Amino acid sequence: MDLATEPLLLGLTALDIVTLLVAVGALAMFAAVWSVATVKDPMRGRVKALQDRREQLKAGITASRPRAKIGRSADATDQMRSVLKRLKVLQNDAAKEAAIRLSQAGIRSKDAVVKLLFARLVAPFIFASVAVFLLFGLGVGADYSQMTKTLAICGSLFLGYKAPDIYLKNLVTKRTDAIRKGLPDALDLLVICAEAGLTVDAAFNRVSRELGRGFPELADEFALTAIELGFLTDRREAYENLSRRVDLDALRGVVTTLVQTEKYGTPLASALRVLSAEFRNERMMKAEEKAARLPAIMTIPLILFILPVLFVVILGPAACSIADALV
Repeated sequence: MDLATEPLLLGLTALDIVTLLVAVGALAMFAAVWSVATVKDPMRGRVKALQDRREQLKAGITASRPRAKIGRSADATDQMRSVLKRLKVLQNDAAKEAAIRLSQAGIRSKDAVVKLLFARLVAPFIFASVAVFLLFGLGVGADYSQMTKTLAICGSLFLGYKAPDIYLKNLVTKRTDAIRKGLPDALDLLVICAEAGLTVDAAFNRVSRELGRGFPELADEFALTAIELGFLTDRREAYENLSRRVDLDALRGVVTTLVQTEKYGTPLASALRVLSAEFRNERMMKAEEKAARLPAIMTIPLILFILPVLFVVILGPAACSIADALV
């Protein structure tokens, strides 16, 4: 039988597998070109959220309110909320923790909290249904034992339960890393603004405008903090909200310094200058640590991929000459 027409994997022939790989490669290339061609403005999208927060604080509301929506999205969200209320999920500590994690990911809508909790509720059943369909409907893994299939279904249930949290954790990690990179520059700008005589509110506003292009995540947090400093009665609450929205120890240190500066009247510029120097030294130490780990990390790729090729290039001609001489 011809190899091109003989089934190799899940009923697919070699020609089908090659066609799928070519299609996946073409799709990946198209996605890469599309992502480069449609670069989004980092300043766009955060302005409306900040304006909504300003209006809420003007009205005396210190908690985020869900924005009014129309259409099918609002109906679906209302249905999710009603299901969660029946199960009494929105009244426990999990909802508060989910709201904090979503704010750390840059998502501050209460609708997002409802969607996250509903995803935690239904994702295990969806993953388990897909696993059952693949195992018993399509016959994938027909040679597996019943115990193996049961373990696969249980694993899909666990994966479905953890999938929303894993996705949210990745968003929080990426956003925290982006904020960490821009924090030393932001502190330098805050020092300049403080030495120029600007108040803390105006300094945060100015720094957010300057960092809008390079570090939009940090600019977003600073702009929101400036809004809360201008409207909240307790300025310490605005600082604590900033430390709560960003899961970063360095920023918590900045918040502590700002609170102590306003409480005891210590010079703001000198304190921020010391923090900025510490953060830059910490970033340099991390870079040196990564550089020091590089030889150990490169050892395995060097042994597996580079040395065999080098041996073939060096010893190949000599081996060919010896073989010709012996013949």
